[in-house]
Amino acid sequence: MEAKGKENGAAAMAAYYKGFDPAAYLQYNYTPPRADFGRKDSIVPWKLACLHRAFTEGDVSGELLVDIGSGPTLYQVLSGCEVFNKVLLTDFLEVNRKVLRDWLQDEGGYSLDWTPYLQHVCKLEGRRASAWTEKAAKLRQVVTDIIPIDVHRPQPVAPDALPSAGADCLVSSFCLESVSPDLPAFTRALGHIGRLLRPGGHLLLIGALGESYYFGGPGVKIPVVPLNEAEVCASLKENGYILIRLEVYTLPPDMRVGVDDVSGVFFVKAKKE
Repeated sequence: MEAKGKENGAAAMAAYYKGFDPAAYLQYNYTPPRADFGRKDSIVPWKLACLHRAFTEGDVSGELLVDIGSGPTLYQVLSGCEVFNKVLLTDFLEVNRKVLRDWLQDEGGYSLDWTPYLQHVCKLEGRRASAWTEKAAKLRQVVTDIIPIDVHRPQPVAPDALPSAGADCLVSSFCLESVSPDLPAFTRALGHIGRLLRPGGHLLLIGALGESYYFGGPGVKIPVVPLNEAEVCASLKENGYILIRLEVYTLPPDMRVGVDDVSGVFFVKAKKE
């Protein structure tokens, strides 16, 4: 009965995503004020700074970076694409995988212009903002595929999707807590994705704190597991991750724009035992 309950919970979450609208989601979360590159307290620049630092400290390296639950976004691999020769993007929804393919194939009609993001990360790297075209070309070169994933399955991706040794690094942003029906499911999903990571590999995890819902499109209200920092740390420990760093961002009042009830964001850098 317990296994059946787990399946039903995951199936119920999948049903919420049938109405997910990538363009609306991007508009809600990846335009100003949440993506205001002129403000130090804007949430997107904070996330990009965390990722830049994690990827440039010298301990995260290897051949393959896998992004778990990419959604319709690319910002989470803009620093990693300079470190890894291969980047694999993943998402549960075909609508999101299509958005990513459209950008990677450079066919126009994008849901969001990623140019300001590319320019900002170039500046973080000490390069001129005009180098963004080189970074865009690099990203298109190193992304090897965009594949389906289901983090609630013990084997989240197709068996032959990754080398047998596993990925050298995983990055995941706002995925696990927003597709899990409860905290135990979040913890299990963290274990499932860990099976894709080689021993000694790194996990870079970004997620919401204190969030019970977000809108995935007009009228599409999706429940979220409301996490706190202690629960995140306990889930990591239970699944054999060694915590290297936990950082927390608290949303200023004007970042609370009515598309969710998130109070903060966490960034985790961890290592698999």
